[in-house]
Amino acid sequence: MNVRDFTVKAADGSDYLLKDVPPGPILIVNVASKCGLTPQYEGLEKLYEDYKDKGLTILGFPCNQFGAQEPGTADEIASFCSLTYDVTFPILAKIEVNGAGADLLYKHLKSKKKGLLGSESIKWNFTKFLIGKDGNVLKRYAPTDKPESLREDIEAAL
Repeated sequence: MNVRDFTVKAADGSDYLLKDVPPGPILIVNVASKCGLTPQYEGLEKLYEDYKDKGLTILGFPCNQFGAQEPGTADEIASFCSLTYDVTFPILAKIEVNGAGADLLYKHLKSKKKGLLGSESIKWNFTKFLIGKDGNVLKRYAPTDKPESLREDIEAAL
C-alpha cells in the first residue's frame, strides 16, 4: 500500500482520493493557524507556486492536537489561510495525527518514516512528509525545518 491508495476527507467533508492527485511528488503537512510555526504557510505557498507546474502537490491537514492551535471550523481555517497567507494549495479536513484517533494516512506515513530517535509520533505542527511520484514516502522533516530547506529534495523528486 502507498499514499496514493488512501482516501481522506476534503474540507467540505467529501472524499478526497489521493489516487486522483496529479502525478508527481506530494508534500503532506499537518498545519495549524495559531502556532509559532504558522508563518511556514508563506514558505509552503512559495514552494507550491514554484513547483506546481512541474508536478508538486502540497496537502495541508489542519490538526488541533498540539496546544489546541487549530480550533477553527473548516471555513474559518480556509479563510485564515487564504486571507493571511494567500494559500492556494489544498487544505483538507481537520484530522488527528497521533493516538487512537489518528488518521489512517498518518498512521501509514509515520510507520514508513520514523522521526527523531525512531519515534513514530508526530511531535508538533508542520511536520512534513515528502512522497515520491510512486506514492512511497521519501523523507520526513521536523516541524522546524523551513519549507525552503526542502527545495533540493523536491527538485530530486520531480
